[in-house]
Amino acid sequence: MNFKTYEKAAWSTFKLDKSPMQIPYLALGIAGEAGEVADKIKKLIRDNGNGEMPVIPEDKRQAIKLELGDVLWYVSCLGKALGFELAEIADANIEKLASRQNRGVIGGSGDMR
Repeated sequence: MNFKTYEKAAWSTFKLDKSPMQIPYLALGIAGEAGEVADKIKKLIRDNGNGEMPVIPEDKRQAIKLELGDVLWYVSCLGKALGFELAEIADANIEKLASRQNRGVIGGSGDMR
């Protein structure tokens, strides 16, 4: 599947497309779903017993994949609500990272490094 096909399919399932609250709703959705991804990883570490990252069993990998899909849905819909396409978002991100890498500031903190 390509980005355009995904965006169209994702947006067709968004029920608040006419709501004035669509942007905050989608932003909160990203945070919530990203939290679910993090929680699944956290529980893998906790349940491993030794505090180390275990090999991830296939059923857990698949559950994480589904949560990542939810994150992608929210990113896609928020992008559309803001007037961006996923390809544009992806390109801008790679350009930003390449610039940071070229300037030797890929690590560290701060948006404008």
